[in-house]
Amino acid sequence: MSPAEVAHRIAEKAKKSRAKGRIEGWERYRDSGPLPRLPGLRENLAAAPKRVKREIIEASASILSGRFEALGADWPPRAPESLFPAEIWRFDPVTGGLWPGADKYCFDIPYRHERVLGDVKYVWEFNRLQFLQPLAADAALTGNQAALAVIEAAVESWYAANPPFRGICWNSGIELGLRAISLLIVTSLCGTLLSATTVDRIRAILHAHMVWMARYPSRFSSANNHLVAEVAGELLIALAMPDLPLSAKLEAKGRRILVEEANRQILNDGVGAEQSPTYGAFTAEFILLCSFVAREAGRPLASRIDARLRLFSIHIAWLSSDDGRVPGICDDDEGRVLTLARHEPAYAASVCAAIAGYLGERPAGPRPPEMDLRDALFGSALAGSPAPSGFKTFAEGGYTVIREAKRGRDLGIVFDHAPLGYLSIAAHGHADALSVIVTFDGEPLFVDPGTYLYHSGGEWRDWFRGTRAHNTLNIGSADQSIMSGAFNWSHKAVTTLEAAAGGEAWSVTAAHDGYQKRFGVVHRRTLFSTQDGFAIRDELTGIGSHTAEIVFQLSPECDAAMEDGQVLIARGGKTVAVLSWQEPGDITIKAGGGIGEGGWYSPAFGKKVEAKRIRWRGIVPLEGVTCRLSLTKAE
Repeated sequence: MSPAEVAHRIAEKAKKSRAKGRIEGWERYRDSGPLPRLPGLRENLAAAPKRVKREIIEASASILSGRFEALGADWPPRAPESLFPAEIWRFDPVTGGLWPGADKYCFDIPYRHERVLGDVKYVWEFNRLQFLQPLAADAALTGNQAALAVIEAAVESWYAANPPFRGICWNSGIELGLRAISLLIVTSLCGTLLSATTVDRIRAILHAHMVWMARYPSRFSSANNHLVAEVAGELLIALAMPDLPLSAKLEAKGRRILVEEANRQILNDGVGAEQSPTYGAFTAEFILLCSFVAREAGRPLASRIDARLRLFSIHIAWLSSDDGRVPGICDDDEGRVLTLARHEPAYAASVCAAIAGYLGERPAGPRPPEMDLRDALFGSALAGSPAPSGFKTFAEGGYTVIREAKRGRDLGIVFDHAPLGYLSIAAHGHADALSVIVTFDGEPLFVDPGTYLYHSGGEWRDWFRGTRAHNTLNIGSADQSIMSGAFNWSHKAVTTLEAAAGGEAWSVTAAHDGYQKRFGVVHRRTLFSTQDGFAIRDELTGIGSHTAEIVFQLSPECDAAMEDGQVLIARGGKTVAVLSWQEPGDITIKAGGGIGEGGWYSPAFGKKVEAKRIRWRGIVPLEGVTCRLSLTKAE
């Protein structure tokens, strides 16, 4: 941290300590007033296509039955008549433990270092109250009294169990921002169907949330998607409750900061500055919701925001498969803003379809087949566009994407020459410089390993964001960038794009310096087109020769076996590609095992599955090591 950030952290800690016992309790936040309402959402819901409405009603029915699943875990089923016992707000579904509640001041809970109770993300996920969103939409569409009763029971229980600023639910500003948005969706969609008591409780909760977020803003290295979430929460509460004392000030603040953060967190070429496509979509969805509501309120945000959202959509279009899936680059904790509270496999493309609906344009790329709540509330485009093809370099964000036909097959390549991440700690970055992700006929072949876990991941957290898990070269099993915590890096590799040329004989070259100080070499990687696929040349420029590993992590749907010194890669029992090296080396293929032994893939947060990992190990000569991926001819 910089000296200024250190000073800020010390002052903030003192401020939190002084507030203990002084600004707690509901009394100071209760005030009778009108129903908080975000304009435009209820109207769009009523006009939504029947297909979207069916999805909403099905999601609501699942929640009413007592089922809740998130982050790869199932909460224990609860009887419909008792969905919200007081302990549910502190419950960890993985460990079965209970986090501190109202008996503990929120800032006295050391959640970052807790290991026995589990990953704090699980208890926070339930407390985002996002399962209320489909219930509210169902009630608004059908008048479902059961859904209304559950909403009111949830608000009553949460209000009783979580007074300001007591317990685990009040630790993090991003959580407050998301919870505030869920409650605003409830009041905006349900309106006068809610009882006066429930409205008063929601007003008090929103008022306390506004005060907390304004008092403890994310700054310096924390000013990433967390800052956007907090400012979005403040702005939306201010627009829905203009009578609150802080509303005018926080609306002006939100209008200014959202423009600034749209320009910072979405780069000039449309890439999300945090490097994760899904975190980029998360940030974009916050900004989109604020832009939509402000426009509907007759006080639109600056038009520069629209241009930034459009750029992000173009970037995601290039990354998307035909069904809207994008590679799992860097961290993805499945954060959503508007949701039906269920797993969503193509979130980024869904957000881009909503952006297109908001802008009144056709999507830049495919939209997913699944429908979600944001489709109804934003009036999303229901039809997408074909994924772009050709050769595209996002020079500032750090990706080159190639889509072309080879031997009757569609070949897709994403070459990562991006920075490690955003701001000084690069919290959601992975040590994946010069990694290559490959698809054939729209199906994954070489994959990014994914995320798996955050706080409770331990050594697995380090593996999934480390260099050896990614499709690149490592020396001595060392990471290119050096970790100093679950979200911190003490040394960051600097990556440079050196050359990029499109056309039929395309090629792209990039290098990183992550091994220069420790091993005296720079890793340079060149990708270039071949007649039946493409080739990769890895060079180590510097002092001496080095033994290195070159890794390719296969999709779980793919198999691999050695034959005559080559690796045959199969899918569905048929060979689809052949991987071969020109230089001699030890080639192994293994799935699973302990950390570092074989391949693992995380299809969603909290889940990991075995998948074969191809590893070449040998001495890299001065002229480099070249491997070739040849696609088999389509039948």
